[in-house]
Amino acid sequence: MTDAMHIVLDDTAMAAAGQGNVLASRLIHRAHAEPGWFLYAPTCALVEADRVRPGTAEHLAALPGITVLDLDLPAALALARQETWAEAHSQHAAQPTPDRPDGAIVATTVPKRWDGRPVRVLDLNA
Repeated sequence: MTDAMHIVLDDTAMAAAGQGNVLASRLIHRAHAEPGWFLYAPTCALVEADRVRPGTAEHLAALPGITVLDLDLPAALALARQETWAEAHSQHAAQPTPDRPDGAIVATTVPKRWDGRPVRVLDLNA
């Protein structure tokens, strides 16, 4: 286990951030201001959040503490096996990688969506 905190925003978390969700705002602040905090926005989830709340993608992509994750070949292959692109890209982004050996936590406002999936969840409704 590492001390770094890696968090993937799903589409619901991104939309919530645009609506002033306090927990989402705290995550964004920590990722910008504190070493060892990393916040990721998978591209497919960013697109879906922007469909729900126009302007979300531009706003989040401009924030210095958020890393937008491209849709590379491994992510595209993961999408092909899932129902929605936003969820699939978020789940793929949360899996362990050499940079994130412990994987990442998925921040969401719909935690039930992630039941039975191989991800750790941070409920932004708490």
